[in-house]
Amino acid sequence: MTALRVGAPEPAAFRTVLGHYATGVVIVTARDGGEPVGMACNSFTSVSLEPPLVLFCAAKTSTTWPRIQRAGAWCANVLAEEDEELCRLFAQKGADRFAGVAHRPGATGAPVLDRALAFVDCRTEAEHDAGDHVIVVGRVVELGHRAEGRPLLFYRGGYGRFDA
Repeated sequence: MTALRVGAPEPAAFRTVLGHYATGVVIVTARDGGEPVGMACNSFTSVSLEPPLVLFCAAKTSTTWPRIQRAGAWCANVLAEEDEELCRLFAQKGADRFAGVAHRPGATGAPVLDRALAFVDCRTEAEHDAGDHVIVVGRVVELGHRAEGRPLLFYRGGYGRFDA
C-alpha cells in the first residue's frame, strides 16, 4: 500500500485515493418554472432517521444546481445497474436530459424517474458551504423502491455492478 502524507494533497492524488471508495449513483431532479431539470450525482447519503434527512453535494460550477436550488425541493433517483447510459446523459452539459425518460411528479413535484431503483423526494432543509461544492440537506417527504434490481456503482472513475 502506498501511503501519502497529507498536508494539502494535490487534487489528483485526493481524487485517486477517494476513488477507491465505491458509491451509488443518483439523478437529482427538480422542477424549475414548470420544466424538469436534473443532474447525475454520486455524493448522496442518509444523514438522520429522526427527522428523516439525506444529503447530496452539488458543484458550485454546476449550471443545473441553481435551478434545483431555486425549486427548493428535489428527488434523488437511485440508478439501477442497467442505467449507466442514463447517468451519462444526465452528466452531459447541454443535453436534452428528459427526452424519452418517463417520469411522474413526486409529492414535492420533483420528477420521480419510472426506471429508478429507489427514490427519495425531499424539501431542502439546509445548505452548507463546502469548498468548491455545496452540501444540500433535504427533509424526506416521500420515498419508495422497486421490489427487484441492483444498484449502479461508481468506482475508480468508472461504472460497475454489485454481485451478491
